[in-house]
Amino acid sequence: MKGLKFFSLAVVASFTMVSCSQSPQGDEAQVSEAQEVEKISQSASSYALNTSQSELQWYGFKPTGQHYGTIGIKDGSVAVENNEVVGGSFTVDLNDIDVQDLEGEDRDKLTGHLKSEDFFFVEQYPEAKFEITQVNPYSDATASSEENENMTVKVNNEEVSEYVLDNPTHMVSGNLSMRDTTLSITFPARIDVSENAIKAEAKFNIDRTNWNISYNDEGDPVRVAKDKFIYNTVNVGFNIIAEKGGQPQAAETEEVDTENSDS
Repeated sequence: MKGLKFFSLAVVASFTMVSCSQSPQGDEAQVSEAQEVEKISQSASSYALNTSQSELQWYGFKPTGQHYGTIGIKDGSVAVENNEVVGGSFTVDLNDIDVQDLEGEDRDKLTGHLKSEDFFFVEQYPEAKFEITQVNPYSDATASSEENENMTVKVNNEEVSEYVLDNPTHMVSGNLSMRDTTLSITFPARIDVSENAIKAEAKFNIDRTNWNISYNDEGDPVRVAKDKFIYNTVNVGFNIIAEKGGQPQAAETEEVDTENSDS
């Protein structure tokens, strides 16, 4: 089936045991070079994203704690044929990033920093985009039993179930474009297709440095020694609702130039 595909963990050897015990251990998205986006059949039905009911969540981690929030979804559409997702895309408005664990001046300060060149650099790259390339039933790509045993997320040695998706139904693949870099990612998702609506949910880890977001990354041994680094792993989650009958909001699907994509 054709249809959906988002940070790996690299720790300095001398601090591996400490870092791994404190960083998130949820499902990690598989990352590779951008894949070709195939044309969607004219017989497929289009479902327009309900942007007021759709949401992207993020969790960032450091040795002393975490921050979390949301990013607004600007537009998007999903294509369905024979009751299965076969394509689609959505655009994320990086200017609409929100920090939800802080208030007042601290909240404004971190929000501004995330928009700066250190992180998303929204002045130059105001949007991110995810474009579906493939969707398969989860049973066709289920991880081994050994990998499933490691799906538990631990932050500062405490298990946190909220970072792992329960009962996934599909493995989704797609091209994630951010900061002028496009890479293919694959992750588990739970997708429900009905006659008039699509509901999709996912939670997975990505390595921010793959998209050139390297501020205070955990590869700096001096920062690691002082516990002043930020984990490269970011947990991403989304809840998507798309409705049949509305006008598709995303731009028409185009093929990705994989030769010029950063890797």
